[in-house]
Amino acid sequence: MDVAILGCGYIGCALGRQLAARGHRSIGVRRSERGLEQIETAGFEAVQADITDADQLAEIPDVDAVVFAASSGGRDAEAAREIYVEGLKTTIDAFGERESSPDRLVYTSSTGVYGDHGGDWVDEETPIDPTTAKTEVLAEAERVALERPAEHGFDGTVARFAGLYGPDRYRLERYLEGPVTEGYLNMVHRNDAAGSVRYLLTEDRARDDIVQVVDDEPVSKWAFADWLAHECDLPEPPKQTKAERLEAGDLSEASRRRILTSKRCSNGYLRDLGYEFVYPTYREGYRDALEAYCGE
Repeated sequence: MDVAILGCGYIGCALGRQLAARGHRSIGVRRSERGLEQIETAGFEAVQADITDADQLAEIPDVDAVVFAASSGGRDAEAAREIYVEGLKTTIDAFGERESSPDRLVYTSSTGVYGDHGGDWVDEETPIDPTTAKTEVLAEAERVALERPAEHGFDGTVARFAGLYGPDRYRLERYLEGPVTEGYLNMVHRNDAAGSVRYLLTEDRARDDIVQVVDDEPVSKWAFADWLAHECDLPEPPKQTKAERLEAGDLSEASRRRILTSKRCSNGYLRDLGYEFVYPTYREGYRDALEAYCGE
């Protein structure tokens, strides 16, 4: 299988490595020289292109599948729309109009589209309720990913990622030093986020469907922080309620809404599809990071 990974960054490089290790052709696409170097360091083919420019997308070879894993770089909703909606449309049309179009697309989204559910469980059947301008853009992009490929005769899939962690993104100090604000963490290790997409592609699962990519065990932030502290034989960090954090008055409206958002994400469908996690919970996923941190 030949796979083009557009916006080939944190997850894309891990996905490319996994595909290449299994004998597939991975083609990582970034617009910056630094991004190309990261792909080459990961050990697979790199192509320089701006995903919002159809002419540049023409430089990418024909492939069996396209993974759209681009990031807006933390910018505002308008910038996010340019990438996630307009860039996705441009990508689908550019590949779909080829004589040899891909067989499918996977778009990587976020569980942020659910909004607040008061700590209740959510799955793929739960109605989404984006509460920020940026998550509204993500929800619109999901619709594009599921509907527009059919206009060109191929299938779309949405992989809805929970909070990503892994090398360079463990953020141990945030939880060990505190204060830690109450709420739930829904997480997935980078290698399982990439592994899930690889599995959906290579095992031909979830066409024209949405799959929630999250590990087995959502955890309260307070319990998670205490577990980290116990594992490192450190004092439990200070805690604060949501009300206490909000009273500080130093939050943007988007940050305020994120604090007020609470849910627990289920991976039941991904498990039913047959994916086996390398890191089923945070306990396995943080083990190496804790050994390195606590041993310092």
